[in-house]
Amino acid sequence: MEDLTGRRLVVVTGASSGIGLAAAVNLACRGDQVVLVGRDPARLQAAAARVRENAGERPELFRADFAVLDDVRRLAEQLRAAYDRIDVLANNAGAIALQPLTTVDGFELSIQANHLAPFLLTNLLADRVGRIVVTASGAHRSGALDPDDLNKPLRRYRPLVAYGTSKQANILFASEAARRWPAIPTHSFHPGVVRTRFANDSRLAALGMRFLPFRSPEKGAETLVWLANQDPSRLVDGGYYADRRLRWTYRKARDPQLAARLWAASAKAVGIDG
Repeated sequence: MEDLTGRRLVVVTGASSGIGLAAAVNLACRGDQVVLVGRDPARLQAAAARVRENAGERPELFRADFAVLDDVRRLAEQLRAAYDRIDVLANNAGAIALQPLTTVDGFELSIQANHLAPFLLTNLLADRVGRIVVTASGAHRSGALDPDDLNKPLRRYRPLVAYGTSKQANILFASEAARRWPAIPTHSFHPGVVRTRFANDSRLAALGMRFLPFRSPEKGAETLVWLANQDPSRLVDGGYYADRRLRWTYRKARDPQLAARLWAASAKAVGIDG
């Protein structure tokens, strides 16, 4: 593990539990100033208490619901007002829906919460971000991304396909961000199958994942923390990692033309210049 230039500011989304909280605790114990972003105020407060208990310093907290793009815009304004520099932005927030759900912005929930919201947040903060780490998933292999129709999963809804589609988008976003912003090291990673609150409300997921090799949130966060600390010259910019190693993705998730199309479609969807 590299120990880079001293104390940094690290913003972690989806930080109130699971991988995000585990990463925040690890980074804070290493001496970084961590900023926690989450949807539920009570859980955010509990997460802050855990970080303080382990690292001796209470983190700053920001509430935002990624199912509401106006929340993301407000979050970006608040972060810009609070910090001149964000050394690491960990786009970790995620959601899976067991039934077809449409957000107030008109998008399928998984693609908005997992891709469009972090896409918007990162673009609004890009001029002051030093490094981007994106929590993706091996589930991207089950996705069927179509940039021309981001709501395609709604018409014949299957939860794991919708989720996998959003994870394809995560990997493509990281690779295209690396191409467009060469001064900002950007990487995505697969955390493994982690037992967190993520699928607590899912009887289907609980049944299906009963037979999978679970790992702890701390183990799942290891590659996130590693990517946040490695010398970028030792990494492949835009690369996809698992267990601290560069991995091949499913072919659609490494298609540069698809990545460029997704970027343009995402920018149009969230109302920014592409």
